[in-house]
Amino acid sequence: MIKLFVGLGNPGSEYEGTRHNAGFWWIDALARELKVSLVPDRGYHGLVARTSVQGQTVWLLEPQTFMNLSGKSVAALGRFFKIAPDEILVAHDELDVVPGQAKLKKGGSHAGHNGLRDIQAQLGTPDYWRLRIGIGHPGVKSEVIHWVLKKPSPDHRRAIDETIERTLKAVPAFLAGDMDKAMLLVHTSKPPRPKPPRPAEAPQGQDTTRG
Repeated sequence: MIKLFVGLGNPGSEYEGTRHNAGFWWIDALARELKVSLVPDRGYHGLVARTSVQGQTVWLLEPQTFMNLSGKSVAALGRFFKIAPDEILVAHDELDVVPGQAKLKKGGSHAGHNGLRDIQAQLGTPDYWRLRIGIGHPGVKSEVIHWVLKKPSPDHRRAIDETIERTLKAVPAFLAGDMDKAMLLVHTSKPPRPKPPRPAEAPQGQDTTRG
């Protein structure tokens, strides 16, 4: 079961709306859902919330160390409360997933993501869970650093926000330790709504692209 939910990003208003902060956005949404407030905690180098869900203690953490030192914050809280790596879920921006989708996986490479690289180094293992929130790829490797530190287009931001709302539905499964069910919920895009039968030609001006 997941006991510690971590969202990655960079602190400071200049980074607030940038793609690299998608993990913060996810934790902010989770905090709203659980009706908790994140407060600064110097001991864990981050913004922290603690709550109880069905008798289980749950931690929310947004490291305030800047991305490439995220592991310092995660390891400090995890070690103090004896939270094992496989009880940690890290939400982060993912270049290899398109906006509007998310992937859940345990372990594997950090794929050049500085936040994940540091968490792996500080925990001494890659075997923690990652919620990979799609931000898309600029198409050219040299553009990646500018891409992640820029704000997404309004359409992309909307798609990312919808993904965050949808993946929050997996939280009960995360807390129950049912990671197969969680994976199913995370990987399933919004199911199409059943469409009423309609005549061959839609009235003019009607948007037929959305059901």
